[in-house]
Amino acid sequence: MIFKQYIKFVCTLSLVLISNALSADQHGHSLMIKDVWAREAPPTAFNGAVYLVIHNSGKTDRLLGGSTPAADAVELHTHVHENGLMKMQRLPQVEIPGAEVTEFKPGARHIMLFGLHQPLTAGSEFDLKLEFERAGEISLVVQVFKDGQQPMPSMKHSE
Repeated sequence: MIFKQYIKFVCTLSLVLISNALSADQHGHSLMIKDVWAREAPPTAFNGAVYLVIHNSGKTDRLLGGSTPAADAVELHTHVHENGLMKMQRLPQVEIPGAEVTEFKPGARHIMLFGLHQPLTAGSEFDLKLEFERAGEISLVVQVFKDGQQPMPSMKHSE
């Protein structure tokens, strides 16, 4: 009798776990965000940037924006070459293709922080929330590194 109850419990638990996994994938909650960092900024800087890597094992999603208590505004940006100069350009959103890796790195796509509330100093960290069309809001912790000392790519995942 106890064995039958145990088997029933294990089967029910397995169905719930499988259902949750399938549901998460159907709703686009299959993002893993890693290597989240910001470069140390001079004490007088009003702006900063965040870099990260997004692994999407599900359907295509879109990064719509974000927020942080560390700054007044968060915007998505990229660099473009125009008339021999490199300029920043605001992006209204960033497509995160399914079954691909999307990088935000120096000299390319990045997340800008405008109106920093305090300097970005090496060794400090701050919270950042990113808003995705399908996955919803994902909370991260951003670590600040000295220029040239950003983290090596790792297998540690934030989400």
